[in-house]
Amino acid sequence: MKSSLTLLSLLLLTSALHAEVKLSKVFTPHMVLQRGMAVPVWGTAAPGEKVEVSFAGQTKSATADDKGAWRVKLDALKVNAEPQVLTVNDTKIDDVLVGEVWVGSGQSNMDMVVSSYVKDDAVLAAAAQKSYPKLRLLRRDAAATWETATPETITKFSALLFSFGFPLQQKLDVPVGLMVGAVGGTPSGFWLSEEMYRSDAACAEVVKKFAATYNYEAEKAKYDAAKVIHRAEAAKWKLLVEAAKKDGKEPPRRPRGPQGVGKAGEANSGKIGQLFEAFIRPYVGYAITGVLWDHGESRTNIVGAPQYEVMGALIKGWRKAWGQGEFPFIYVQKPSGGGCAWDYTHPQNTKADPFRPQPPVLPAPPALDYCHAYFASFMQYPNTHMVISSDLGAGIHPVLKSAYGARAAQVAQSVAYGSKAEFLGPMYASHAISGGQVTVKFTHTGKGLAFKNGDKLQGFMLAGADKKFVWADAVIEGKTVVVSSKDVSQPAAVRYAWSNAFQWANLFNQDGLPAQPFRTDEW
Repeated sequence: MKSSLTLLSLLLLTSALHAEVKLSKVFTPHMVLQRGMAVPVWGTAAPGEKVEVSFAGQTKSATADDKGAWRVKLDALKVNAEPQVLTVNDTKIDDVLVGEVWVGSGQSNMDMVVSSYVKDDAVLAAAAQKSYPKLRLLRRDAAATWETATPETITKFSALLFSFGFPLQQKLDVPVGLMVGAVGGTPSGFWLSEEMYRSDAACAEVVKKFAATYNYEAEKAKYDAAKVIHRAEAAKWKLLVEAAKKDGKEPPRRPRGPQGVGKAGEANSGKIGQLFEAFIRPYVGYAITGVLWDHGESRTNIVGAPQYEVMGALIKGWRKAWGQGEFPFIYVQKPSGGGCAWDYTHPQNTKADPFRPQPPVLPAPPALDYCHAYFASFMQYPNTHMVISSDLGAGIHPVLKSAYGARAAQVAQSVAYGSKAEFLGPMYASHAISGGQVTVKFTHTGKGLAFKNGDKLQGFMLAGADKKFVWADAVIEGKTVVVSSKDVSQPAAVRYAWSNAFQWANLFNQDGLPAQPFRTDEW
């Protein structure tokens, strides 16, 4: 009797183990699988268990390893907007489409949802009232399940990623899947893994140079002193809150404490990679077309590691982790706004900064680690492309998310889907000095260079060897701009739109996209 019970227990245990074949949480009903490339499917099972995956006429098998992990790769799939079933042993995942898949990540401008913007964004509000059977959404919340885009699901989804996805889906006329993993107020150092950061040579080099001039003990002492002051401010704040409540008034905002301080190359606070592991790692390996990234305000949070180097490590690291080569990485330029627009009646540009006359005095130069030209430099990384933001409306959280999403979709159509439409404004390429003039060549001239707003081209500055810049005259000649000044007989350097805000700089291409700020000097 005892041996029979033991045998029965073993049979039940074996049956239970073999019933535990599970898919990764990114595989749920209503998902979109990527067309045109091998598609990994993975999950867990009992060690040694055989797993069969069937989809679209294919059947692939794998055996779970000693830790219970298994993975198969479906052969490249053809686009299909008709719901299909993915079968994994006895588990069936229905309503699966095949099309294009994009990951959206970053901080608040990617994280904030549609319902936060519909009041100020008429285009977004109208789009959010419709259903899109071919558009599927995967949020980063606890539900972590794919959903069809309907008025009920759209309102809870990333406003930027939805604004990118719905025009892209309509233009391509194929299913589109959007996967979002973003958290407001977070630094880029949290969004790449520890290994990606530690193994990056550029990050190591820049931190090494910084460390030679960094006094951690002194910075720690300043931080400790600031904490003492903050505790006193917090105590006063509590008293003010109590008084405000008694008087029926709005309580004051809580005083912000000092940020942490770390050693060179380490995080000021938190842990390098913590958000990558929580929100991106589960997506890694899911076949995708590319990434849309919106981040920049919170810098890196890694002492001595600038945004440029950290973003390089992040882009290279994500691509290596996915194993799909150099997929398109599209990012939104920072800071938002700052420049004038080509056509203020266009839905994308209704919140753009108004054109202003060129000021009589040269403006202060921009902050070099947080300006339009700095973020444009990220395009030096392979297959990395910028969404121009200077003409889309200013603010930490620009209200026209539909404009930013549409501009990002325009970039994607050109860099990922073969559209010949221009997606960038004129970009500095080179310059030549001759006869008291500087001839500047540009890329992304599109249908031709032009100026808009005002009665002449403006925004250029010249300086000689004395490094004293003055406003300059500028004339368009073909794909170049010829810059000169009666006050600079022997020019040595030229700048354009060199300020934090440059509503007076009015060079565009005839496609309606603004030229980007640049300088030829390093003074």
